[in-house]
Amino acid sequence: MHPRPSPIAASLYTLRDMNVDVIIMHGPHGCCFRTGRLLESDGVRVLTTAMAENDFILGASEKLENTLKEAYDMFKPEFIGVVGTCASMIIGEDLKEAIANANLDCTVIPVESHGGFGEGDNTEGAIMVLDSAVEYGIIPREEADRQIEMLKKATEIEKTRGMAQGKYIQPNFGDNKEEVAKKIIKALRDNKKVAFVLNAKKETSYLFADILNFDYREINPENKPIIVANLDENIGLSRIRNHAVNIKQELKTDIDYITGGLDEYPVTGKVAADYLKENPVDLYVVCGVPHAFPVEEIEGESIAVTDGPRLVEPLRDLEYDNVVAELDAHSKTLGTDKIVFSDFGGMIRSAIDWK
Repeated sequence: MHPRPSPIAASLYTLRDMNVDVIIMHGPHGCCFRTGRLLESDGVRVLTTAMAENDFILGASEKLENTLKEAYDMFKPEFIGVVGTCASMIIGEDLKEAIANANLDCTVIPVESHGGFGEGDNTEGAIMVLDSAVEYGIIPREEADRQIEMLKKATEIEKTRGMAQGKYIQPNFGDNKEEVAKKIIKALRDNKKVAFVLNAKKETSYLFADILNFDYREINPENKPIIVANLDENIGLSRIRNHAVNIKQELKTDIDYITGGLDEYPVTGKVAADYLKENPVDLYVVCGVPHAFPVEEIEGESIAVTDGPRLVEPLRDLEYDNVVAELDAHSKTLGTDKIVFSDFGGMIRSAIDWK
């Protein structure tokens, strides 16, 4: 009942992950404009055919052909993605025909997405990109199938444990960051066993990794927290693997256990939980996508750190003892290859010196 990300936006992000040079959105200039503008920060040129009322009646294939040619002349790209919108798909625009007519000397793949594709889940748009990428030889079928499995699991988690449960969820900005930070520091000072679980999604890991990035020796040099993270640098597209490499190089503490890759967050939460069952702790902090972690199975005091104000109440329903909300994780992490300052991470580092 409340707005959620669309398949169109997911198509744009997935093309970005494949290192596309240019994306052309075939639709009105206002469609998904915020996502398009944000992706410019990641080095992707996002254009639109700017369909208008007459185009909804007469069609806009010529506009798409002209935009393709102009984009090629302007940017000399090696890889272009053409993404459909509600307007172009409802009137039945043929993206493949326009691409063929443009006849560009580069790879161009069509993604016939729209806002209500399938059941309207954003993951549907990502799956469409993966299938098209296989058809055009961008990625192998095996890699696409692995990612599609992850995306379907992500949808299931959102519908059963997240913000897609079919009811209106009031935005909530979570518990007081200062009080929660002091709780973590006290636990470390009191020699309690503490674990940090990074279960983050792709580039947002640059922000959530900051929460782990403090020097525990300033608190209690004899009590290193357990660090569990989905930072396997050998899984996923090269862009995603590089995120894992970059974060591991910057972290101030060693990782005790790797649960999987940054695009495997729907399943790495369960892997992290299994590890904590074998290595019990008094307090644990789950950062990134905490609703994919089975908190109900793990003993100890629990803290969730999420990037969604609409996820705070669902996380409380899952019985996390505290929930902290970071804002604008996507916009803060676009275009970076380094760990990004987080409000909660900054609060933990500041509170270390407080008495």
